Amino acid sequence: MSDSNLPTNADGLVPAPFVVGAGGSGTTTLRLMLDSHPQLAVPPETHFLPTLAKKAEKPGITPADLAEVIHGDPRWGDFGFTQEELTEVIGSVDPLTGTGVARAFYRRYADRHDKPRWGDKTPVYVKSMRRLQKLLPEAYFIHLIRDGRDVRLSRLNRVHEPPPIQNAARRWRRRIERARRISKDLDHYMEARFEDLITDPEPTLKRICEFVSLDYDPVMLDYWKSAEDRLQEMAHNLPAEHNQKRRPGTRLERKKSSMKPPDPSMVGKWKNALSAEDIATYEAESGDLLAELGYELNTR
Repeated sequence: MSDSNLPTNADGLVPAPFVVGAGGSGTTTLRLMLDSHPQLAVPPETHFLPTLAKKAEKPGITPADLAEVIHGDPRWGDFGFTQEELTEVIGSVDPLTGTGVARAFYRRYADRHDKPRWGDKTPVYVKSMRRLQKLLPEAYFIHLIRDGRDVRLSRLNRVHEPPPIQNAARRWRRRIERARRISKDLDHYMEARFEDLITDPEPTLKRICEFVSLDYDPVMLDYWKSAEDRLQEMAHNLPAEHNQKRRPGTRLERKKSSMKPPDPSMVGKWKNALSAEDIATYEAESGDLLAELGYELNTR
C-alpha cells in the first residue's frame, strides 16, 4: 500500500500509535497485539526520541550526531539495523531535522517487516508526551493503565531491590496523574485498561484501532502465536551496567507472559500475593486514585 492510500488525519498525517504507561502495566502485550496487525509495525522500546529531539535543535547538527543518539542507546541492537544502514537512512533526510530522522527510522523499520504503517511502545514516554507531540505530530498516545497493586507485583519479579511499597504506590500515582495533566495539552490521547485488554480484548482493540484510523483485524487476538518470534529481537543481552538492577535471567524470560494467550488470572493477583500490610500501605497512598479508576479496595 502506498502512503497516498493510507488514512490520514485533518493535518494529512497517518496516525501512529504510541503505547505508554507505568512499567509493568502490560504494554508489551499491547505492543504485540498491535504489531500483529498486517499494516502496523511496532519496534521494541526506543527510548532515544527525547534526546534526539533535543539534540536536533542545536545549531550545526550533523547526520553523524543524530545517528550517534540512536546507535549509542544500549537497546540499539533490538532494531535489526547495521550502523551503515542507519547512516544511510539519516543521510537521506533533507532538510535534516529530528522529525525527519525519527520518521525515517520508523519507516525503515516498517519496511523491513513489509508493513505500511508504524507505531511505538516505550512506557516511559508517558512523561515526554508534550515533547514527542512536537517532534511527531502524528503520535496518538494510548495510555495503558493497570491496577497499581498488580503493577507492584510485576515489578517485584523484575528487579533485585524493589523500592518500598509506599514509594511504589506514590510513583504509580504520580505517573498516572502526571499523564492526565499532560493529556490536556495533547491533540490525541486515550486511556485503556490492562484488565479489559486481558479479560475481553476485542472491544478494547477495536476502540484503539478506531482511535488511530486502523481497520480492526481479528488476527490481533492471535498475537501470542507469533510473539516469541517477534521478541527474538530482544534475545541479546544489554550492557552489564544496564542490567545491574534486574533479576537474573534474559529479557525474553521476563516477557514470557506476553508469549501466551491472554490469561484472566493475571488480573487481581495482588489479592493473594501481597500481604495484608502491604495492601493497606499501598491503598493508604493511592487508594483514592484506585477507586477513581474503578478498582476495588481491600481496606476502607
